[in-house]
Amino acid sequence: MNIIVLATTNEGKRKELETLLAGTVTVRSLRDYPDCPAIAETGETFAENARIKAEFVAEYTGLPALADDSGLAVDALDGAPGIYSARFAGEDKDDQQNNDKLLQMLERVPWQERTARFICALVYMDAKGTSIQVTGRCEGKIASKPRGTNGFGYDPLMYIPHLEKTLAELSSAQKNKISHRSEALHKMKLELGFD
Repeated sequence: MNIIVLATTNEGKRKELETLLAGTVTVRSLRDYPDCPAIAETGETFAENARIKAEFVAEYTGLPALADDSGLAVDALDGAPGIYSARFAGEDKDDQQNNDKLLQMLERVPWQERTARFICALVYMDAKGTSIQVTGRCEGKIASKPRGTNGFGYDPLMYIPHLEKTLAELSSAQKNKISHRSEALHKMKLELGFD
């Protein structure tokens, strides 16, 4: 296996996964396949959406595909935004608007009840239909205001208590040691025999 196609056009996810896979395989993403149709994420869980994307991309490219579906689950919001993390504030909204909506919804929630986790479902699929599924998590709390400029999405709000920093205050190397995506990818690399 020399090439693996990441089933994403999200540049932040691509960079993170590419860094974590460095030296094991040649990484492509859907940016290398501009004619690939948009993939409808119709699943009800992160794992279902990751599987939909992996199957589609493996079939479309004829190459092994790796699909991630991930997001933030906030306990005080009954697991929201969940699978709607990227479009929490609406289809055409951005990270800032998603973060603003989250802070607004948690405005009256006390600190001890602001527990949350990032969840990453990662699915590998090859053209023969062989599949592997793993999950990673990163536990923390939602800060009362954004802190830090590294990362993307909800990283400025995801406070990691034992580090006393948000994910956006960590270097990429630090984040890659503790993130939900790095945990899932470490498990996947073991399953694929990369480690």
